[in-house]
Amino acid sequence: MAFVSVYFSLGTNMGRREENISRALTMLDEAMGCHWTALSHIIETRSWGFSGPKFLNAAVMYRIFRQPVSAEQQALDLLDMVKSIEARMGREVSPIFNPETGERIYENRIIDIDILFFGDERIDNPRLTIPHKLIAERDFVLFPLREIAKPSLKTAFPEYF
Repeated sequence: MAFVSVYFSLGTNMGRREENISRALTMLDEAMGCHWTALSHIIETRSWGFSGPKFLNAAVMYRIFRQPVSAEQQALDLLDMVKSIEARMGREVSPIFNPETGERIYENRIIDIDILFFGDERIDNPRLTIPHKLIAERDFVLFPLREIAKPSLKTAFPEYF
C-alpha cells in the first residue's frame, strides 16, 4: 500500500498557546491513526492580517496510507477532520468579510490547522486549495515548513523552497 506525506500548519494566539498546539497534535495523532513523522520548532510571530496577540506557529508532517479514493477526496476528508478538531478545541468559525473588498477579515483563534500539501498533488476545489494558496505570503508558515520539508516536497514545489 502506498503512503502520502501530508503537511499541516498550526497556529494559535488565544489562551494557553503551548497547550493548544500540544492538544491539537494529540488530536491529529488520534484522528490520523498514527504519530506525526516530523514536527518543526514552535515559533512566535505577530498576527497576520489583523491586530491581535502574538501567535505560536508550527508545521507538522504525517505519512499516511493513500486511500483507494481520489487524492482530492482524501484531502477533503482530511479537511473535514481538521475542521472537526478546531471545533472541538473551541474554535468558532464565522468568517467575516470586508463588504467593500470581499476579502476575509482575520481574527484571534484558539487553533488554526491548515492543510499545506498532500503529497505532490495540486488540488483546486471550492472548499480546498492545495498547495495552500497563501503559503508564499506567510513567513510564519514558510519558516517552520522549510525546517521539516522532505526533498521530494522541495522538488515538487520549488517555488516555496
